[in-house]
Amino acid sequence: MDFAFSPEQDELIRTLRGFARKELQPRSAHWDKSGEFPWEALRQMGELGLLGLRIPADHGGQDSDYLTFGIAMEEIARGDFACTYGLQLAGLAGEILGRSGSDEVKARWLPSTARGETIVALALTEPGVGSDAANLACRAEREGDGYAITGEKSGISLGMVAQAAIVFARTDPAGRARGVTAFLVPLDLPGVSRSPLRDMGTRAIGRAVLAFDRVRVPDAHRLGEEGTGFYQVMQGFDYNRVGIALACLGVAQVSLEETMGYVKERKAFGRALATFEGVSFPIAEAATQVDACRWLCYRALWLADRGQRHTKESAMTKWWAPRLAVDTIHQCLLFHGHYGYTDELPFEQRMRDVIGLEIGDGAAEVMKMVVARELMGRESLPY
Repeated sequence: MDFAFSPEQDELIRTLRGFARKELQPRSAHWDKSGEFPWEALRQMGELGLLGLRIPADHGGQDSDYLTFGIAMEEIARGDFACTYGLQLAGLAGEILGRSGSDEVKARWLPSTARGETIVALALTEPGVGSDAANLACRAEREGDGYAITGEKSGISLGMVAQAAIVFARTDPAGRARGVTAFLVPLDLPGVSRSPLRDMGTRAIGRAVLAFDRVRVPDAHRLGEEGTGFYQVMQGFDYNRVGIALACLGVAQVSLEETMGYVKERKAFGRALATFEGVSFPIAEAATQVDACRWLCYRALWLADRGQRHTKESAMTKWWAPRLAVDTIHQCLLFHGHYGYTDELPFEQRMRDVIGLEIGDGAAEVMKMVVARELMGRESLPY
């Protein structure tokens, strides 16, 4: 058993921590207030090779291991949480298009995604279907040498700025999970419309509602065989949920570090705040839990890199880390007194940002159902 990162991974951590501190953190509040998408930062991440970590090497990526992806998510989040969404979506596009896309689709979309010039969104969630992804209403009907897609997708991260989306639609009305197929849909096609959502946090990611009115795509844009779409996205969700957990922990960790520095300097009643157990004990408790959750995350990615099942560990991290991060950041905000409540300090923005992933990619209640199923079998499920 070895809990050490490789020398190359240690160097990556140093590089990304410096990048996050110098390039992302100073601009994070501006992106939050303006809602401006950080295209320049995305291209910088492309130059660092981060967006190609899960893209095949022959299409401009690195096809790196999952552990390295997790490191990147944790370190980028320290500078700006919204920037991790570009990393997530590039990884999922690399996995799904790299495995199931036609040569035409891979050549057109993967190299530019790796460079940070293109965003491919993931369009799964619908107004009436979230975690129950097998019951999608969006449909794709055979029409000549292609398909006509009709339906609506909601809450799509980067939906307002993406050039294309991987759209999951029903090709077999009676097939439930086996009736769902994935398609690569350029978002400038006739019949596509999008409208923005006004979110509480991560305002720079441009979440959107996407509507498709008989949008025509050719056969070459179908990703894999008909009926395989549900299983494609489920394969990617396990490792990506761990990445999300690590991003939440990255924000919690940098908040703790800043707060520890503050309470050692700030004095009350003639003593540093850090000398009061009412301050030091909550910090000790948060640090303990963040560290424990972090190592559960890296164990899950270690399993993934060995081709071993990690669904249980993934779901454990996804319900635990966002909630833990929200609680930790909230405590850090309180320790900064009334200044912590202002937008002059980063805690209120970080807390708003992280809350979104208590919902996205599987709410805590759904993740606990997954854990229970993995522990006790399908008979433990309420459906």
